Amino acid sequence: MTLTLYGVARSRAARVMWTCLELGVPFEHVPVTQARRVADPLAPDAPMNTRTPAFLAINPAGQIPAVVDDGLVMTESLAICFHLARKHGGPLAPSSLDEEALTLNWMLWAATQCEAHAVTIVLNVADAAPGNGDEAAVAAAKAALRPRMEQLDAALAAGGGHLVGGRFTIADLIVAEVMRYVQPAPDLFEGLPALGAWMAACQGRPAHRAMQGMRAAEPA
Repeated sequence: MTLTLYGVARSRAARVMWTCLELGVPFEHVPVTQARRVADPLAPDAPMNTRTPAFLAINPAGQIPAVVDDGLVMTESLAICFHLARKHGGPLAPSSLDEEALTLNWMLWAATQCEAHAVTIVLNVADAAPGNGDEAAVAAAKAALRPRMEQLDAALAAGGGHLVGGRFTIADLIVAEVMRYVQPAPDLFEGLPALGAWMAACQGRPAHRAMQGMRAAEPA
């Protein structure tokens, strides 16, 4: 099996890296950074980025991550992670049709209900220069996220600290990665003990720490 991962850990490729590390799946890593982080993306000496023709041949949308798995090209991070969990089995994957339905439900919930608001927070709080963040956008994102985080906290409390099947699965991994974008606003986690404990447990996993090490090694 040959799996090639295009992207950097400072992107949604992080969730694919974490998935591979949880599964023990080796991969060839081709660093591809976002074009916005490169002064001249098309310069002859520019690092490979999302506007580089060689990468656009893999993903014409010019977005990371992308993978080539034994000839199968995939360009959506949620689908990639779900595919890898299903392909390689083990406790990370759904074990029944009901678990598969719940897994997809939580993954899509995170993507459609939470991620845009979470990204607003990380871009305007963690990544913005002091005083340059859009305070109104952050306030709106917080207002939208809080009831969703309360929903997540209640589900985790009911599920014994996990989202599906009473164990850590790809659903936990994906939702935790989306919630990581919210961590620059710690006030949103106040009064949500199940969510806080779950985040700590997810981010304490050896595979997550290894992914964060890859992230820390990259240029800021």
